[in-house]
Amino acid sequence: MADGVKPRIKAPKSAKAGEAIVLKTLISHNMESGQRKNKDGSVIPRSIINRFTCEFNGKSVIDIKMEAAISTNPYFEFEAVVPESGELLFTWYDDDGSVYTDKKAIAVS
Repeated sequence: MADGVKPRIKAPKSAKAGEAIVLKTLISHNMESGQRKNKDGSVIPRSIINRFTCEFNGKSVIDIKMEAAISTNPYFEFEAVVPESGELLFTWYDDDGSVYTDKKAIAVS
């Protein structure tokens, strides 16, 4: 598990049925492309968040595959239609096998 990795999410706590809501996510992660070298001339191993997913009540909302060119602290903003009350599950997958998750509940009226 990489040091200092912290996911952050901004999502509304409530919405109207069928309304498109804006979701914003950012994860603090010092991405390393695997192309730089350290002081000794050795290649610094690649260490990136390589996938991000969001699910609502178990159904996929978004699934993004990331490559070495992704910036440090990747930020995503997207919309989702929420038909009912439930839970959003956000998941980030790291090259080292670590998985970071966060959840947000949303009430629909």
